[in-house]
Amino acid sequence: MNGPGVVTIDGPAASGKSSVARAVAAQLGVPFVSSGLLYRGATWLLQEAGIEPQDERSVLAELQRHSVRLDDGVSSSGLVLDGTARSAELHTDEIDASVSIVAAYPGVREWANRQLRQLEGSFIVEGRDMGTAVFPGAPHKFFLDAPVHVRAERRLGERKAGLLELREQLARRDLLDSRQLRPAEDAVRIDTEHLDLEEVTALVLGSIAGQAEPG
Repeated sequence: MNGPGVVTIDGPAASGKSSVARAVAAQLGVPFVSSGLLYRGATWLLQEAGIEPQDERSVLAELQRHSVRLDDGVSSSGLVLDGTARSAELHTDEIDASVSIVAAYPGVREWANRQLRQLEGSFIVEGRDMGTAVFPGAPHKFFLDAPVHVRAERRLGERKAGLLELREQLARRDLLDSRQLRPAEDAVRIDTEHLDLEEVTALVLGSIAGQAEPG
């Protein structure tokens, strides 16, 4: 059985795209790729070096000093930074507060996109502009969304911040991400507000299967 090709799942923070992408990949038996790990890894490196992410030139210069790659090319386990796998340290309140600033720089996005475009075969990739800027020719595209208060509730317990602070953080991040965050014209849009993980996963799998049917 042939794989589905490249499947892109885009959406704002806490829309459910990572969980859905991971579940769909598991069901189809293909790799899961998190594009956001590259930006989180870049942000972590800057914080470790004590560099404020306010200047694109200094950010890019620091990135050139390090080896950054997705673990085994396509993996959900983490990112390999200078030969060491990193995972939990990339998902903190501190990283959340700065990652959108780093990811907004065109040079950083091109740095990440070059690595993503080197991937081959079938895989599920999630992000913000996978279906528009990185894999515009992907045969299957999805865009997940939910109101900010719903997304904040989903993050509650994963971070140290309270509900109100999480809502404010996500709203700011949506604003910073707005340049990249838009659905592809041919993407299937799914409002996840009243759907659980299994329901969204079933919708995505059903759409992929339907598009794969001949005639």
